[in-house]
Amino acid sequence: MFKQIELNYDFNALEPYIDELTMRIHYTKHHAAYTNNLNSAMEKLPELKKLSIEDILSSLSNIPNEALRTTVRNNGGGFYNHNLYFAILKPGGSKKPVGELADKINKVFGSFDSLKEKLTAAANGRFGSGWAWLSANKNGDLMVSSSPNQDNPLMDNSGWVPILGIDVWEHAYYLKYKNLRADYVNAFFEVVNWDEIAAGYNKVKSA
Repeated sequence: MFKQIELNYDFNALEPYIDELTMRIHYTKHHAAYTNNLNSAMEKLPELKKLSIEDILSSLSNIPNEALRTTVRNNGGGFYNHNLYFAILKPGGSKKPVGELADKINKVFGSFDSLKEKLTAAANGRFGSGWAWLSANKNGDLMVSSSPNQDNPLMDNSGWVPILGIDVWEHAYYLKYKNLRADYVNAFFEVVNWDEIAAGYNKVKSA
């Protein structure tokens, strides 16, 4: 059974950038629903129960039933994406990349500011609901992308693994920012934890 990431911080810990009510609803309602729906679908797919969520999302074509495949894509994506989102918003840690990850960002994107610009453009440019991503592969390469709905780069099965995700579904920001998505995206960078992202980067490289 898949479980939501356990938060070791309070729902108000990201104030004033992300408000307590949004965090509470986002985690206890939206993320919980994706998790519950995924687990319900997995009851009908016992042959996949021993697989990690990463392996499942990387091989969705192996689910022959189209309706079940769609359910797992949407809810498995929602489960995985939100686990990452809430992990990298953990309070504390570095507010900008350091060490090897910082060096790689400078090499690939030119600077941290340039990376932020690309992520911001990906987030604000995503029409409708979706995500903006910073992904890595086992070679330590980095890529910025975006995807609709609850899709993510794992589903392309091309070796890219998300290490940072910006949720641009309206439920992530509308209570506080209304239709001003750009303000929410700017606020996201004030609370994202680059130590957590670096840990994810190192995990992808060592996999």
